[in-house]
Amino acid sequence: MADAEDVAQDVWLRAAGADLRDIGDLGAWLVTVAARRSYDILKSARLRRESYVGPWLPEPLLTSTGRVAAGTRRESVTSAMLLIMEELSPPERVAFVLHDVLGLGFGKIAEVLDVSVPGARQLASRARRRVVKAKQSTPQASNAERERVLTVFRAAYEAGDLAGLVRPLHPEAVYVTDGDGQVSAARKLIHGGESVAEVMVRVRRQRQPDRIDLVEIGGELALVFHREGRVFSVDTVQITDGLITAYRRVMNPGKLARV
Repeated sequence: MADAEDVAQDVWLRAAGADLRDIGDLGAWLVTVAARRSYDILKSARLRRESYVGPWLPEPLLTSTGRVAAGTRRESVTSAMLLIMEELSPPERVAFVLHDVLGLGFGKIAEVLDVSVPGARQLASRARRRVVKAKQSTPQASNAERERVLTVFRAAYEAGDLAGLVRPLHPEAVYVTDGDGQVSAARKLIHGGESVAEVMVRVRRQRQPDRIDLVEIGGELALVFHREGRVFSVDTVQITDGLITAYRRVMNPGKLARV
């Protein structure tokens, strides 16, 4: 969100300093300016990621309050989709978002990326293939199923019930925590349903939450943990055949300020 705010501010400053009467298609001009700035940020973010402490997860986007921009498909901001997007190179990601999500023509995309039109088309096509392949390998549960599984998991967590936590977890579930060294969080992935449940029980003993809410994050239901008057973590899950196969916990305070 901080990067998005930087882009918005930069676009506003560019627009304020430009003679808009000379711009034929203001909407396309604004999108182009925003896309170029976003491209620069994506390239620098890749470098920053190299010094990130522990696993990196996308910043939670609260969508239950209508924060998703008009024209943006909710599926494009799910935690699973954002993780898929992270696997794309910056040029692929920009080309894919501008064309497949925002509907921008390849001529404008080529200008943003400083490539030929066929090059822009190829970048979007390559990104699309990778996205489709990744989505096919990670089928998404409905929100009804997500609510059922998370309700069971939350009840077991609140009770400190180890066996109850194991039941909704896949035997090969993986637990990922994002703390960037700012809070106490696992810096390596934890594998196995029983191991994940044991960690969750231990964390609960050390930092018992005041409450756990079911909230829509990135268009999907997630668990938001509150402790001592603030958000302690935002937890999203990947569910396959009714079981949690991936449990992702964002604890980095810098990513929780807007939840």
